[in-house]
Amino acid sequence: MGIYLYAVGLLRKPYKLIDGVTRGHVISFYFGVLVIFFALVSPIDALGDRYLFSVHMVQHLLLTLVGPPLLLIGTPGVLLKPLTRPRSVYLIARLLTTPFMAFFLFNADFWLWHIPALYDATLTNEGIHILEHVTFIVFGVINWWPMFSPLPEELPPLSTGGQILYLFLSGMPMVALGAGLTFAGPLYAPYQQAPRVWGLSPTTDQQLGGLIMWVPGNIVYIIIVSILFIHWMQHQEAKQRAREAEEDVEQGAGVI
Repeated sequence: MGIYLYAVGLLRKPYKLIDGVTRGHVISFYFGVLVIFFALVSPIDALGDRYLFSVHMVQHLLLTLVGPPLLLIGTPGVLLKPLTRPRSVYLIARLLTTPFMAFFLFNADFWLWHIPALYDATLTNEGIHILEHVTFIVFGVINWWPMFSPLPEELPPLSTGGQILYLFLSGMPMVALGAGLTFAGPLYAPYQQAPRVWGLSPTTDQQLGGLIMWVPGNIVYIIIVSILFIHWMQHQEAKQRAREAEEDVEQGAGVI
């Protein structure tokens, strides 16, 4: 956070942002950091690691669907342009942020960490657990890049129609995984052996975790898709009015 504040100018000239950076950028980035900090440092972390699978799912959603897009929206392009000037860096970034690659990397990573053997390893090995969280955040940012690219000229986002389709498809793997966890028996050994909290059995806890991934996780996508669809409809309506106005002008000129 300190590096970010220095880069945008606030630590060099208090209350003064560099050109190309807005207050909205700073607020979004700040809240993104706050969400990730809350997910990793608050009681959510201890409850999810030691007692409840369902709470761990809340943490995972914060680290993938809430924190990363806020960080991306809060990162102005002026800070990233120097990083992509080397040709090799640009080509790698271009490949990673294409919609297909972003979609594949994020969902493959998310599914991979929920394989029982690997998931159990994250709860018993802190190094593996840290790696899991890092990949969630990194691939989360990549996943949201086709939506909120800070570099529209170098690494462009999708069109509005493409964004709607991308988000619609993005929700499906999480729905499938959440549904599978909801209807499967207990899969993760540490939670079967953990002391019971709030009277939740391992089966009920996993079912609740699957539902959290299934329903609230996709509400994020649904909200953004709804906003994009309304924006697209308004844009189409404006274009239609403009065409009708042009036709009226042409008809008027023809009468004269």
